[in-house]
Amino acid sequence: MSPAAEAAATFRSVHGRAPEGVWSAPGRVNLIGEHTDYNDGFVLPFALPHRLAAAASRRDDQVLTVATLGSDGKIQETGPLEIPALEPGNTDGWAAYPAGVAWVLRDEGFDRGADLVIAGDVPSGAGLSSSHALECAVALALLGLSGIELDGDAPGTPTRHQVARWVQRSENDFVGAPTGLLDQTASLCCTEAHVLFHDVRTGESEQVPFDAASAGLAVLVIDTRTKHALNDGAYGERRRGTELASEQLGVKALRDITLDGLQSALDKLPADLVPLTRHVVTENQRVLDVVDLLRADRLADVGPLIDASHNSLRDDYRVSCPELDLAVDAARKAGALGARMIGGGFGGSAIALVRESDVDGVEAACVSAFDAAGYRKPRAFVAVPSRGAGRDHLS
Repeated sequence: MSPAAEAAATFRSVHGRAPEGVWSAPGRVNLIGEHTDYNDGFVLPFALPHRLAAAASRRDDQVLTVATLGSDGKIQETGPLEIPALEPGNTDGWAAYPAGVAWVLRDEGFDRGADLVIAGDVPSGAGLSSSHALECAVALALLGLSGIELDGDAPGTPTRHQVARWVQRSENDFVGAPTGLLDQTASLCCTEAHVLFHDVRTGESEQVPFDAASAGLAVLVIDTRTKHALNDGAYGERRRGTELASEQLGVKALRDITLDGLQSALDKLPADLVPLTRHVVTENQRVLDVVDLLRADRLADVGPLIDASHNSLRDDYRVSCPELDLAVDAARKAGALGARMIGGGFGGSAIALVRESDVDGVEAACVSAFDAAGYRKPRAFVAVPSRGAGRDHLS
Protein backbone atom coordinates (compact mmCIF):
# COMPACT_ATOMS: atom_id res chain seq x y z
CA MET A 1 0.00 0.00 0.00
CA SER A 2 1.38 3.42 -0.93
CA PRO A 3 1.87 6.06 1.79
CA ALA A 4 -1.02 8.04 0.30
CA ALA A 5 -3.36 5.05 0.36
CA GLU A 6 -2.23 4.17 3.87
CA ALA A 7 -2.85 7.72 5.09
CA ALA A 8 -6.33 7.72 3.53
CA ALA A 9 -7.19 4.34 5.05
CA THR A 10 -5.96 5.45 8.48
CA PHE A 11 -7.97 8.68 8.16
CA ARG A 12 -11.11 6.60 7.61
CA SER A 13 -10.35 4.47 10.66
CA VAL A 14 -9.76 7.55 12.85
CA HIS A 15 -12.57 9.80 11.61
CA GLY A 16 -15.08 7.38 10.11
CA ARG A 17 -15.10 9.08 6.72
CA ALA A 18 -12.88 9.54 3.71
CA PRO A 19 -10.51 12.53 3.63
CA GLU A 20 -11.08 15.38 1.20
CA GLY A 21 -7.61 14.82 -0.24
CA VAL A 22 -4.13 13.43 0.29
CA TRP A 23 -0.86 15.27 -0.27
CA SER A 24 2.61 13.74 0.09
CA ALA A 25 6.25 14.80 0.11
CA PRO A 26 9.46 12.79 -0.27
CA GLY A 27 12.57 12.42 1.80
CA ARG A 28 15.81 13.37 0.11
CA VAL A 29 19.41 12.43 -0.51
CA ASN A 30 21.96 15.18 -1.04
CA LEU A 31 24.48 14.00 -3.61
CA ILE A 32 26.91 16.71 -2.49
CA GLY A 33 26.79 20.17 -0.90
CA GLU A 34 26.52 19.67 2.88
CA HIS A 35 26.26 22.58 5.33
CA THR A 36 26.46 25.03 2.43
CA ASP A 37 22.76 25.97 2.39
CA TYR A 38 22.82 28.27 5.42
CA ASN A 39 25.95 29.87 3.98
CA ASP A 40 24.13 31.05 0.83
CA GLY A 41 25.84 28.30 -1.16
CA PHE A 42 25.11 25.51 -3.61
CA VAL A 43 23.39 22.16 -3.04
CA LEU A 44 22.68 19.13 -5.23
CA PRO A 45 19.90 16.94 -3.77
CA PHE A 46 17.42 14.50 -5.26
CA ALA A 47 14.12 13.22 -3.91
CA LEU A 48 13.68 9.67 -2.67
CA PRO A 49 10.77 7.39 -3.57
CA HIS A 50 10.06 7.21 0.18
CA ARG A 51 7.27 9.62 1.15
CA LEU A 52 5.18 10.94 4.00
CA ALA A 53 1.53 11.56 3.18
CA ALA A 54 -1.05 13.78 4.85
CA ALA A 55 -4.72 12.84 4.44
CA ALA A 56 -6.81 15.86 5.33
CA SER A 57 -10.28 17.35 5.62
CA ARG A 58 -11.47 20.83 6.47
CA ARG A 59 -13.05 21.78 9.77
CA ASP A 60 -15.50 24.61 10.43
CA ASP A 61 -13.40 26.00 13.27
CA GLN A 62 -9.74 26.96 13.79
CA VAL A 63 -8.70 23.69 15.41
CA LEU A 64 -6.00 21.38 14.06
CA THR A 65 -6.07 17.69 14.92
CA VAL A 66 -3.19 15.45 13.91
CA ALA A 67 -2.84 11.67 14.05
CA THR A 68 0.14 9.71 12.79
CA LEU A 69 0.51 6.04 11.94
CA GLY A 70 3.80 4.75 13.34
CA SER A 71 6.03 2.10 11.84
CA ASP A 72 4.71 -0.21 14.56
CA GLY A 73 1.17 0.15 13.21
CA LYS A 74 0.01 2.18 16.21
CA ILE A 75 -1.78 5.50 15.87
CA GLN A 76 -0.66 8.49 17.90
CA GLU A 77 -2.91 11.53 18.21
CA THR A 78 -2.30 15.05 19.43
CA GLY A 79 -4.81 16.88 21.49
CA PRO A 80 -6.77 19.55 19.59
CA LEU A 81 -4.50 22.47 18.70
CA GLU A 82 -6.09 25.91 18.64
CA ILE A 83 -4.49 27.57 15.60
CA PRO A 84 -4.93 31.18 16.88
CA ALA A 85 -3.14 30.21 20.10
CA LEU A 86 -0.13 28.52 18.49
CA GLU A 87 3.16 30.08 19.55
CA PRO A 88 6.76 28.81 19.66
CA GLY A 89 7.32 26.78 22.81
CA ASN A 90 3.72 25.75 23.50
CA THR A 91 3.83 22.52 21.47
CA ASP A 92 6.55 19.91 21.79
CA GLY A 93 7.46 16.45 20.53
CA TRP A 94 6.50 15.33 17.03
CA ALA A 95 3.35 17.50 17.15
CA ALA A 96 5.55 20.61 16.95
CA TYR A 97 6.29 19.92 13.27
CA PRO A 98 2.71 20.11 11.91
CA ALA A 99 1.84 22.77 14.50
CA GLY A 100 4.74 24.92 13.31
CA VAL A 101 3.52 24.73 9.72
CA ALA A 102 0.00 25.74 10.79
CA TRP A 103 1.53 28.63 12.78
CA VAL A 104 3.40 29.97 9.74
CA LEU A 105 0.44 29.54 7.39
CA ARG A 106 -1.80 31.33 9.90
CA ASP A 107 0.46 34.37 9.54
CA GLU A 108 0.18 34.04 5.75
CA GLY A 109 -3.62 34.15 5.91
CA PHE A 110 -4.43 30.42 5.95
CA ASP A 111 -5.94 29.76 9.37
CA ARG A 112 -8.83 27.37 8.80
CA GLY A 113 -8.87 24.25 10.96
CA ALA A 114 -8.24 20.76 9.62
CA ASP A 115 -8.12 17.10 10.55
CA LEU A 116 -4.83 15.53 9.45
CA VAL A 117 -3.65 11.93 9.44
CA ILE A 118 -0.01 11.21 8.57
CA ALA A 119 1.48 7.97 7.25
CA GLY A 120 4.56 7.09 5.24
CA ASP A 121 7.81 5.24 4.85
CA VAL A 122 10.63 7.81 5.14
CA PRO A 123 12.94 6.35 7.81
CA SER A 124 12.96 8.57 10.89
CA GLY A 125 16.28 9.77 12.27
CA ALA A 126 18.21 8.46 9.26
CA GLY A 127 19.32 11.83 7.91
CA LEU A 128 16.89 11.50 5.00
CA SER A 129 14.79 14.52 5.97
CA SER A 130 11.71 12.79 7.37
CA SER A 131 10.77 15.87 9.42
CA HIS A 132 10.84 18.11 6.37
CA ALA A 133 8.84 15.62 4.34
CA LEU A 134 6.23 15.74 7.11
CA GLU A 135 6.22 19.54 7.18
CA CYS A 136 6.00 19.86 3.39
CA ALA A 137 3.14 17.35 3.18
CA VAL A 138 1.25 19.23 5.91
CA ALA A 139 1.87 22.57 4.21
CA LEU A 140 0.52 21.29 0.90
CA ALA A 141 -2.48 19.72 2.64
CA LEU A 142 -3.42 22.89 4.51
CA LEU A 143 -2.97 24.98 1.39
CA GLY A 144 -4.89 22.45 -0.68
CA LEU A 145 -7.84 22.55 1.71
CA SER A 146 -7.88 26.32 1.13
CA GLY A 147 -8.08 25.76 -2.63
CA ILE A 148 -4.39 26.49 -3.26
CA GLU A 149 -2.46 23.88 -5.26
CA LEU A 150 1.18 24.61 -6.03
CA ASP A 151 1.93 25.20 -9.70
CA GLY A 152 -1.62 26.47 -10.16
CA ASP A 153 -2.47 29.69 -11.97
CA ALA A 154 -4.84 31.16 -9.39
CA PRO A 155 -3.94 34.65 -8.18
CA GLY A 156 -1.82 34.56 -5.07
CA THR A 157 -0.63 30.99 -5.58
CA PRO A 158 2.71 30.67 -3.77
CA THR A 159 5.72 29.22 -5.53
CA ARG A 160 7.40 26.05 -4.34
CA HIS A 161 10.43 28.04 -3.27
CA GLN A 162 8.18 30.37 -1.26
CA VAL A 163 6.57 27.43 0.54
CA ALA A 164 10.05 26.02 1.21
CA ARG A 165 10.93 29.23 3.04
CA TRP A 166 7.69 29.04 5.04
CA VAL A 167 8.57 25.50 6.06
CA GLN A 168 12.08 26.61 6.98
CA ARG A 169 10.61 29.32 9.20
CA SER A 170 8.44 26.76 10.98
CA GLU A 171 11.49 24.58 11.59
CA ASN A 172 13.74 27.43 12.73
CA ASP A 173 11.36 29.57 14.75
CA PHE A 174 8.71 27.15 16.01
CA VAL A 175 10.49 23.80 16.36
CA GLY A 176 13.80 25.43 17.25
CA ALA A 177 16.09 23.59 14.84
CA PRO A 178 18.46 26.00 12.99
CA THR A 179 18.29 24.18 9.65
CA GLY A 180 19.05 25.70 6.26
CA LEU A 181 16.92 25.60 3.14
CA LEU A 182 18.23 22.42 1.50
CA ASP A 183 15.75 19.84 2.74
CA GLN A 184 12.54 21.77 2.20
CA THR A 185 13.61 22.84 -1.29
CA ALA A 186 14.55 19.28 -2.22
CA SER A 187 11.26 17.82 -1.00
CA LEU A 188 9.19 20.42 -2.82
CA CYS A 189 11.17 21.05 -5.99
CA CYS A 190 12.98 17.88 -7.07
CA THR A 191 11.79 15.97 -10.12
CA GLU A 192 12.05 12.38 -11.26
CA ALA A 193 15.35 11.29 -12.86
CA HIS A 194 17.14 14.55 -11.95
CA VAL A 195 19.27 16.11 -9.26
CA LEU A 196 18.42 19.67 -8.29
CA PHE A 197 21.28 22.13 -8.66
CA HIS A 198 20.10 24.94 -6.41
CA ASP A 199 21.70 28.28 -5.62
CA VAL A 200 20.38 29.15 -2.17
CA ARG A 201 21.31 32.83 -2.44
CA THR A 202 19.63 33.58 -5.75
CA GLY A 203 16.91 30.93 -5.61
CA GLU A 204 17.87 29.78 -9.11
CA SER A 205 17.59 26.06 -9.81
CA GLU A 206 18.51 23.68 -12.61
CA GLN A 207 17.19 20.16 -13.03
CA VAL A 208 20.29 18.18 -14.01
CA PRO A 209 19.62 14.75 -15.59
CA PHE A 210 20.76 11.94 -13.33
CA ASP A 211 20.31 8.37 -14.53
CA ALA A 212 22.78 6.22 -12.67
CA ALA A 213 21.32 2.96 -13.97
CA SER A 214 22.04 3.87 -17.60
CA ALA A 215 25.69 4.28 -16.61
CA GLY A 216 25.69 0.93 -14.82
CA LEU A 217 25.89 2.68 -11.46
CA ALA A 218 23.77 3.05 -8.35
CA VAL A 219 23.59 5.34 -5.33
CA LEU A 220 23.46 3.10 -2.27
CA VAL A 221 22.09 4.64 0.93
CA ILE A 222 23.50 3.11 4.11
CA ASP A 223 21.39 3.95 7.16
CA THR A 224 23.66 3.50 10.18
CA ARG A 225 20.57 3.46 12.45
CA THR A 226 22.38 5.91 14.69
CA LYS A 227 19.88 8.59 15.64
CA HIS A 228 20.71 12.24 15.29
CA ALA A 229 19.02 15.45 16.36
CA LEU A 230 19.66 18.86 14.85
CA ASN A 231 18.29 20.88 17.77
CA ASP A 232 20.70 19.51 20.38
CA GLY A 233 23.27 22.28 20.05
CA ALA A 234 26.15 20.85 18.00
CA TYR A 235 24.56 21.70 14.65
CA GLY A 236 23.80 25.21 15.84
CA GLU A 237 27.38 25.67 17.01
CA ARG A 238 28.66 24.93 13.51
CA ARG A 239 26.21 27.36 11.98
CA ARG A 240 27.11 30.13 14.41
CA GLY A 241 30.78 29.50 13.70
CA THR A 242 30.33 30.06 9.98
CA GLU A 243 28.27 33.18 10.61
CA LEU A 244 30.99 34.53 12.88
CA ALA A 245 33.62 33.78 10.23
CA SER A 246 31.58 35.71 7.66
CA GLU A 247 31.36 38.69 9.99
CA GLN A 248 35.08 38.69 10.66
CA LEU A 249 35.84 38.47 6.94
CA GLY A 250 33.40 41.27 6.13
CA VAL A 251 31.23 39.25 3.75
CA LYS A 252 27.52 38.47 3.74
CA ALA A 253 28.17 34.72 3.81
CA LEU A 254 31.01 32.28 3.24
CA ARG A 255 29.57 31.80 -0.25
CA ASP A 256 31.43 35.02 -1.10
CA ILE A 257 34.85 33.48 -0.44
CA THR A 258 36.25 31.92 -3.60
CA LEU A 259 38.60 28.98 -3.76
CA ASP A 260 41.35 31.30 -5.05
CA GLY A 261 40.85 33.61 -2.09
CA LEU A 262 40.50 30.88 0.50
CA GLN A 263 44.02 30.91 1.94
CA SER A 264 43.99 34.67 2.28
CA ALA A 265 40.68 34.44 4.15
CA LEU A 266 41.89 31.67 6.42
CA ASP A 267 44.93 33.73 7.37
CA LYS A 268 42.60 36.37 8.83
CA LEU A 269 40.60 33.99 11.04
CA PRO A 270 41.19 32.55 14.51
CA ALA A 271 42.17 28.89 14.53
CA ASP A 272 38.74 27.57 15.58
CA LEU A 273 37.01 29.11 12.55
CA VAL A 274 39.56 28.01 9.96
CA PRO A 275 38.33 24.41 9.42
CA LEU A 276 34.66 25.42 9.29
CA THR A 277 35.39 28.04 6.66
CA ARG A 278 37.61 25.71 4.66
CA HIS A 279 34.86 23.09 4.50
CA VAL A 280 32.16 25.48 3.27
CA VAL A 281 34.32 27.08 0.58
CA THR A 282 35.71 23.79 -0.75
CA GLU A 283 32.30 22.09 -0.56
CA ASN A 284 30.73 24.81 -2.68
CA GLN A 285 33.42 24.23 -5.30
CA ARG A 286 32.83 20.47 -5.16
CA VAL A 287 29.17 21.03 -5.98
CA LEU A 288 30.10 23.12 -9.01
CA ASP A 289 32.62 20.49 -10.13
CA VAL A 290 30.11 17.64 -9.78
CA VAL A 291 27.52 19.57 -11.79
CA ASP A 292 30.05 20.12 -14.57
CA LEU A 293 30.79 16.39 -14.65
CA LEU A 294 27.10 15.46 -14.74
CA ARG A 295 26.46 17.90 -17.59
CA ALA A 296 29.29 16.16 -19.44
CA ASP A 297 27.70 12.74 -18.76
CA ARG A 298 30.65 11.72 -16.57
CA LEU A 299 28.84 10.41 -13.50
CA ALA A 300 31.47 7.74 -12.81
CA ASP A 301 34.06 10.49 -12.33
CA VAL A 302 32.35 12.20 -9.37
CA GLY A 303 33.53 9.56 -6.88
CA PRO A 304 36.70 11.38 -5.73
CA LEU A 305 34.68 14.54 -5.08
CA ILE A 306 32.21 12.55 -2.96
CA ASP A 307 35.14 11.09 -1.03
CA ALA A 308 36.64 14.54 -0.50
CA SER A 309 33.29 15.81 0.80
CA HIS A 310 33.22 13.17 3.52
CA ASN A 311 36.82 13.78 4.49
CA SER A 312 36.08 17.47 4.86
CA LEU A 313 32.91 16.85 6.88
CA ARG A 314 34.82 14.47 9.13
CA ASP A 315 38.03 16.43 9.62
CA ASP A 316 37.12 20.10 9.13
CA TYR A 317 33.42 20.38 9.99
CA ARG A 318 33.61 17.54 12.53
CA VAL A 319 30.02 16.34 12.11
CA SER A 320 30.69 12.69 11.38
CA CYS A 321 30.67 9.87 13.93
CA PRO A 322 32.28 6.42 14.22
CA GLU A 323 29.34 4.64 12.60
CA LEU A 324 29.32 6.96 9.58
CA ASP A 325 33.08 6.71 9.17
CA LEU A 326 32.89 2.92 9.35
CA ALA A 327 30.15 2.77 6.71
CA VAL A 328 32.15 5.05 4.39
CA ASP A 329 35.41 3.15 4.92
CA ALA A 330 33.77 -0.26 4.42
CA ALA A 331 32.04 0.90 1.23
CA ARG A 332 35.27 2.31 -0.20
CA LYS A 333 37.22 -0.87 0.58
CA ALA A 334 34.49 -2.95 -1.09
CA GLY A 335 34.83 -1.05 -4.35
CA ALA A 336 32.63 2.04 -4.07
CA LEU A 337 33.69 4.81 -6.46
CA GLY A 338 33.01 7.33 -3.70
CA ALA A 339 31.25 7.44 -0.33
CA ARG A 340 30.32 10.09 2.20
CA MET A 341 28.01 10.92 5.08
CA ILE A 342 24.90 12.94 4.23
CA GLY A 343 22.63 15.22 6.20
CA GLY A 344 23.36 17.28 9.27
CA GLY A 345 25.65 14.65 10.73
CA PHE A 346 26.23 13.06 14.15
CA GLY A 347 24.47 9.93 12.88
CA GLY A 348 22.02 9.08 10.13
CA SER A 349 23.06 7.81 6.72
CA ALA A 350 25.90 7.65 4.25
CA ILE A 351 25.77 7.21 0.49
CA ALA A 352 28.06 5.24 -1.79
CA LEU A 353 28.34 5.57 -5.55
CA VAL A 354 28.84 1.99 -6.72
CA ARG A 355 28.75 -0.11 -9.84
CA GLU A 356 25.46 -1.96 -10.06
CA SER A 357 27.40 -5.24 -9.99
CA ASP A 358 28.95 -4.22 -6.66
CA VAL A 359 25.78 -3.22 -4.78
CA ASP A 360 25.36 -6.50 -2.92
CA GLY A 361 29.06 -6.72 -2.11
CA VAL A 362 29.25 -3.19 -0.72
CA GLU A 363 26.13 -3.72 1.38
CA ALA A 364 27.51 -7.01 2.71
CA ALA A 365 30.83 -5.37 3.56
CA CYS A 366 29.07 -2.67 5.58
CA VAL A 367 26.96 -5.22 7.45
CA SER A 368 30.05 -7.29 8.23
CA ALA A 369 32.02 -4.26 9.42
CA PHE A 370 29.19 -3.14 11.72
CA ASP A 371 28.83 -6.63 13.13
CA ALA A 372 32.55 -6.80 13.87
CA ALA A 373 32.38 -3.41 15.62
CA GLY A 374 29.38 -4.43 17.73
CA TYR A 375 27.03 -1.91 16.07
CA ARG A 376 23.42 -2.48 15.08
CA LYS A 377 22.94 -3.93 11.62
CA PRO A 378 22.72 -1.08 9.10
CA ARG A 379 19.94 -0.82 6.53
CA ALA A 380 20.72 -0.20 2.89
CA PHE A 381 18.76 0.55 -0.27
CA VAL A 382 19.39 1.91 -3.75
CA ALA A 383 18.14 5.50 -4.07
CA VAL A 384 16.46 6.51 -7.32
CA PRO A 385 15.69 10.21 -8.03
CA SER A 386 11.92 10.59 -7.70
CA ARG A 387 9.15 13.18 -7.93
CA GLY A 388 8.76 16.02 -5.49
CA ALA A 389 5.81 16.90 -3.26
CA GLY A 390 2.28 17.14 -4.61
CA ARG A 391 -1.30 16.00 -4.40
CA ASP A 392 -1.96 12.28 -4.69
CA HIS A 393 -4.94 11.05 -6.71
CA LEU A 394 -6.16 7.71 -5.39
CA SER A 395 -8.11 5.35 -7.60
